[in-house]
Amino acid sequence: MQAGKRLFSSKPKIAAVDKRMQRWVPLLLAAGLSGCSSYYGQLAVGQLELLRQREPIAAILDNSQSDPQLRQRLALALQARAFASHALGLPDNRSYRVYADIQRPYVVWNVFATEEFSVAPLSHCFPIAGCVAYRGYYREGRARGAAALLKAEGHDTLVAGVPAYSTLGWFDDPLLSSMLRWDDERLAGLIFHELAHQQFYLADDTAFNESFASFVEREGLRQWRASRSLPPPNETARKPYADLSKLVLATRDRLAAIYASDLSESAMRAAKRDAFMHMRQAYRQLRDGPWKGDDRFDRWMSQPLNNASLVPFGLYDKWVPAFAALFDRAGGDWQRFYAETTALGRLPADERKRQLDALR
Repeated sequence: MQAGKRLFSSKPKIAAVDKRMQRWVPLLLAAGLSGCSSYYGQLAVGQLELLRQREPIAAILDNSQSDPQLRQRLALALQARAFASHALGLPDNRSYRVYADIQRPYVVWNVFATEEFSVAPLSHCFPIAGCVAYRGYYREGRARGAAALLKAEGHDTLVAGVPAYSTLGWFDDPLLSSMLRWDDERLAGLIFHELAHQQFYLADDTAFNESFASFVEREGLRQWRASRSLPPPNETARKPYADLSKLVLATRDRLAAIYASDLSESAMRAAKRDAFMHMRQAYRQLRDGPWKGDDRFDRWMSQPLNNASLVPFGLYDKWVPAFAALFDRAGGDWQRFYAETTALGRLPADERKRQLDALR
């Protein structure tokens, strides 16, 4: 039976409702009821639906009628969750100690968009999260509808499914059935990653936030494996993605130079097509050469590509080497590392970038 499917119908209720949830649920209800067809309305309705679907993982493990495969995955997730707080110093709360079977492959679909002749994403600002390079939708149809409208206005667009997200500690974030599609190691890493966003989040700096969480995920996985007497993660397996990321970022730089030139629109479109063709050719050389036939990215590379397709690259790993250096400087002490990360986040943007560059 597929992991994530429950074999019992009665859902244990979460006994305690934290004060933050009591404060925010009426606001979510008001937003949802006053504008279900609006963007913020669908966010409110989607978040409320997620809150209602939560059930304590401990109750699922105690229920003998639960799917055995689900119980095994959730038991391992709880072990990773405990490790996150006890060994990595991440928030010790109810997040990822509850579960929600959302019965779809992704919890949200993000829409990225750029101008036709720009690699800079359209930015969207929110009350808590600040400004980010996408808009999220709880239904794929809504996301694709929004992307179609942007495309009709002449924008380049990308719709990407997301298996998990963090409410930054405002709610008890559930472990989602969409997260269980990954293997045990990626599941543990995702828990570390999302809890890192609760540990520290800097409004209006997506690359800082995602690089910080990605470092916590990677170092956390290394320590998690060591605690279970397993060898370190296979860094060789990361190389194809690292190579692809470098190729995509180089293409983005090439496109930025094209768009900054004085070419006519028709010449610019031709140069844009050539840049993507060159990227595909370089990809095939990597796949058939150093990667020895590793074709895991063929599907992504064969789809229609545009400026928006390149936006997510670099956001998750741009500053990972800088955070690795910061962790070493903190002597591998997680609390000192978090304190230094917080201090970096308080700096003006230009000074913060200068220090990250120096660390990297």
